[in-house]
Amino acid sequence: MRISVLGVGLIGGSVALGARERLGASVTGYDDSPQALERALQRGAVNCARSSVADAVADAEAVFVAVPVGGLSALVGEALAAAPADCVVTDVGSTKRGVVAAHADPRFVGGHPLAGAENAGVQHARADLFQAATWYLTPSPITSGILYERLHRLLHGLGARPTAIDAETHDRILAAVSHLPHVFANVLVGQAAATLAGDDARLPATGPSFRDATRVAGAPSAIWSDIYVSNRDALTAEIDGAVQRLQAVRAALAAGDRDAVTAWNEAAGADRRRLLESQLAGGDQYELRASVPNRPGVVAQIALELGRAGVNITDMALYPASDMREGVVALWIGGRKPAERAQALIAGLGFPVARQ
Repeated sequence: MRISVLGVGLIGGSVALGARERLGASVTGYDDSPQALERALQRGAVNCARSSVADAVADAEAVFVAVPVGGLSALVGEALAAAPADCVVTDVGSTKRGVVAAHADPRFVGGHPLAGAENAGVQHARADLFQAATWYLTPSPITSGILYERLHRLLHGLGARPTAIDAETHDRILAAVSHLPHVFANVLVGQAAATLAGDDARLPATGPSFRDATRVAGAPSAIWSDIYVSNRDALTAEIDGAVQRLQAVRAALAAGDRDAVTAWNEAAGADRRRLLESQLAGGDQYELRASVPNRPGVVAQIALELGRAGVNITDMALYPASDMREGVVALWIGGRKPAERAQALIAGLGFPVARQ
């Protein structure tokens, strides 16, 4: 497979390394920094480097745009303008609404891997960075089913777990589980610095809880300022909700209401267990086969319906009929109950579906 990576930092470099080592792909790299390109070549992340987007994507079968959110949309547009008609183009941005709305093209599928590391740059890239990581995909009603399947298989080859989600839901969820924790980490270090000012000779500056809670404080502004601003409406809504919860626990503490404080703490423990358990995967694999018409958006419709219900597609394949008027979408789902749920959801869309 021929893959192009536009932006060869930590994420782009890891995509490139994984594609070369795990898929045997030929990877072409582009970056507006000649030094980054040279490091990518030295690391063996890319087979060759190109000085223009057009040259980098000229014969690609898949393109990954891996630059900060502020530059994503423009670079995706350049890639789509120069990529072949049968090439899938995706990105790795932490917010999705802007870039998805800007590119109504059957070849584009927005993406976001939930993976990263403490250090930036291709020198820290790893071929296994995406192993067992959720990789969100945001197909649209016009997304090519064939290209979506190609990307889905490619991400599986990198070790990731691709999951379909609509862009609006993605940004709302990420505001709560990723962007808000970064805000809290920044606030906590500022609060602690102010409290400990002048006392550092007598008090330990940090403890394990503080270090864990503030690990992401001060994350690179070149990346995170764009994320905060691009998702500002969803993030401010989450901040408002968090302020209300803080005010409620403050009131309980001020009143010395031990029962209320205990209930609040116990509820937090139960919520954490529930959230962690919902991420566990396992069980046997079940194959579903759905008969669908050959029209744009069918694969995206099914993937998004299952994604909204929390059903993960572990693999998929397309089998078009000889007359190309219809075909079969084969899906593999982990666990009997999720497979039964998926079967019911697909049937609810009006597509005949059978479990093998």
